[in-house]
Order: sequence, then structure tokens, then C-alpha cells
Amino acid sequence: MMRKWFLAFLILFIEFNLKAQDPTITILKTEAGRTIKKDVPDTLKKKWIKGGMFNLNVAQSALKDWAAGGDNFSVTMNMYANAHAFYKKNKVTWDNNLDINIGYIHTTTLGTRKSDDRLDFLSKLGYYLGSKVSVTGLFSLRTQFFDGYTYANPEYPVFSSTAFSPGYVLFSPGFDYKPVKNLSIFVSPVSSRWIVMLNPTLSKIGAYGVDSGKHFLSQVGAFGTIIFNSNFTKTITYNSRIDLFSNYEHNPFNVDVYMTNLFAAKFSKKFAVTWNVDMIYDDDVRVFGPKANSPRLQLKSVIGIGVLIKVGT
Repeated sequence: MMRKWFLAFLILFIEFNLKAQDPTITILKTEAGRTIKKDVPDTLKKKWIKGGMFNLNVAQSALKDWAAGGDNFSVTMNMYANAHAFYKKNKVTWDNNLDINIGYIHTTTLGTRKSDDRLDFLSKLGYYLGSKVSVTGLFSLRTQFFDGYTYANPEYPVFSSTAFSPGYVLFSPGFDYKPVKNLSIFVSPVSSRWIVMLNPTLSKIGAYGVDSGKHFLSQVGAFGTIIFNSNFTKTITYNSRIDLFSNYEHNPFNVDVYMTNLFAAKFSKKFAVTWNVDMIYDDDVRVFGPKANSPRLQLKSVIGIGVLIKVGT
């Protein structure tokens, strides 16, 4: 009798456990077949943000038996390339920007002449003191690649520039203020600038303010730069930068100005209208006026239609 009760109890116990396991087994099967998803989104930001731009404009004309006159053949080429890289980790930032401009014009009567030539590198290493202000060290290098000439007399071009003649090197500790995403205002009360003149011919004549026979001119002064980059629409962009330098040791109120502007309007995926406007006032460049001993605002404007390609961000 006792055995029958035990067998009955054992059967009921096993049946109860099997029924209790059915929901658990069902849940395990469901979980095993479910696609794994992240419950918490990945919020890790990129440390490096990189990008660039390439613009090439080419124009050509040809004449034959043209009564109104003109060069039988001419071709112009203007190229602009930009590369930039931005690093951020915690409160440390590092901005790097490189601009390269090269332009040439060739005509049957005048031959080949350089119309544009610039290498401009800017680097800023900063540490944020707050949400918008950082203590920053700035390094800047500006020069050109090829020989340049002035053509006051077309038959006797005058050699005026080449690589690192002149070259402008600047180191500037200061503060960088970024009130909005696309605007940067950097100010330094004390900066060091060197004008480099490596070419012996230009050094001998004391070009660009460097003493005759010398290869370097050291200056100390205040420096500021404003950088603004904006995409007004998906097809229209505007990039601008203005550098200001006041030499404490010589005519501090005659502030040197260097400004670049690039306006681009794309009308297709790879083609655009571009307009470059550069302005320079350097109190040490005194080659203007009736006696060729005065400074003057230098202006360059280039308008073109051609290829425009952007990469990165």
C-alpha cells in the first residue's frame, strides 16, 4: 500500500516539474533565436576628423585670322587643394589645416607666367578651460613653391620670390574662443614671427624687410586670427581667414594683414563656380609708389568654373 502511494506521488511530482519547465524551455528557445542588439547606443566619438577639397579650373582660347586681334593661343590653370585634420580627446584639441594654391597662364606673346603660388599651414594645439575658451599654442608657416617675377617691363621681368624667400614662420601662445561651431577667434598678446629669406639674390637686396645679406628677420608682437567656415546650403560654401600682426619693435600701429576668402557654388556633383579673394598688407614690403618705397594693400581675385571635389567632413 505504501509503495502504491509512493509511486503515485512520484508520478505527480515528475508531471508537475515537466509542466513547470515548459515556459522556461520556451523562453530559452526564444532567447537563443533572438538577434542580439545593443541596449545602450555606442556614444564613443571619433578622435580624428579628417577631410579635404580639390578644385581645378582650366580655360583655353585660340584665334586664327582674327581681325580684332589678340593672342593666337592662351591657356590658364588654377588649382586649389585643402587638407584638414581635427583631433579631440577630453579637453585636448588639435586643429591642422593645409592650403595649396598654384596658378599659371600661358600665351603666345608672353609665354608662361605664374599667377598664383601659395603654401599655407596652420596648426593649433589647445586645452579647454571652459566650454568655449581654450589656452592654445599656434604654429603657422606660409611660403610658395616656385620662382616668381614681377613684370613692370614685360621685356625685363624682375625675380621677386621663390621657396622660403620669403617664408613666414610664426609661433603664438594665446587663447582660442569658439562661440559657435564654425567660428574661431584666436588672440595672443606676445608672439614670435620670423621672415625667412633663404635665396642669396633676394637676401642681398634686402627684400621683404630682411636686412641686406641676412636670411632671417625676427619680430615680436601681438597676433590674432579669425577663421570662419560655413555651408550656407548643400551647394554653397564660404571659407574665410584673417591674420593680424602688430610688430612691437617697429611701427606697431601699422598692422600687417593677411586675408583669404573662398566662395564656392556647386551646380553639379563635381563641378562648381569658385571665387578666391586674397588681401595682404605688409608694412615691410615697401616696393610701391613713385619711388618704390611705400607699402600698399595687395589684392588678388580669381574666378573660375571647374572641378570641385570634397572628401571627408
